[in-house]
Amino acid sequence: MSLKVGIVGLPNVGKSTLFNALTKLSVPAENYPFCTIDPSVGIVPVPDERLEKLSAMSKSKKTIPAVVEFVDIAGLVKGASEGAGLGNKFLSHIREVDAIIEVVRIFEDKSITHVHEKLDPLFDIEVINFELKQAGIEKPILYVLNTSEAAENRTDIVGKLPGPYIEVDPIFGKGLDKLIQAGYDLLNLITFFTTGEKESRAWTCKRDSTAPVAGRSIHSDFHDKFIRAEVIRWDKLLEAGSYAKAREHGWLRTEGKEYIVQNGDVIEFLI
Repeated sequence: MSLKVGIVGLPNVGKSTLFNALTKLSVPAENYPFCTIDPSVGIVPVPDERLEKLSAMSKSKKTIPAVVEFVDIAGLVKGASEGAGLGNKFLSHIREVDAIIEVVRIFEDKSITHVHEKLDPLFDIEVINFELKQAGIEKPILYVLNTSEAAENRTDIVGKLPGPYIEVDPIFGKGLDKLIQAGYDLLNLITFFTTGEKESRAWTCKRDSTAPVAGRSIHSDFHDKFIRAEVIRWDKLLEAGSYAKAREHGWLRTEGKEYIVQNGDVIEFLI
């Protein structure tokens, strides 16, 4: 399964700059409202040193990370749920995502216009959340504070935020890896692995998924025809150095249909 996250916020708060930093794509990020009208989409790999180590151990020909799909959605404004600022079109894009990253500008810069002509991050959040609620959109939200290194008032803000947050400076690339992982956590997702000479790969499933349900991420047969699974934690497999050594040590476990997959499991499904 893949994760689709929409990047939303008021115009000129740094949405497209963040998207560009995440995806390394050339998306317009100009200093005027509604520069982004049609959403841009980028597929971003999830950084995971566990996968890199497993791939090195297995001497894999391919290494395939889990991915997050980021959608850069144009700026919302007050009245968007009633059609203001092309709001109906923008809100329809938001309905297609699994979670929302709400970018909040907390830095002063007179050279970058603000749609309300003043910096008031908490008011900006109220505006966006009101429009989302009016449109009947109630998906998980992660607040991304665009610090731009110049922000001095973040302490007053963080204690009043209505949900989880992360600080990011998209210009300098700070906090991007944490942001991608936070997107995973927002939807209660975990990662499990398969590894071998052909490829090492990270897979995504919901936390508390049984082995057959997790197996569906790879192929429907691993759900429908599931017999059992051989499971080992990623770090124990690395400690063993190979599947053969792990078997010698008795570290590979045979699990059935009721097994709850854990974050960091390396699994071989048997059908």
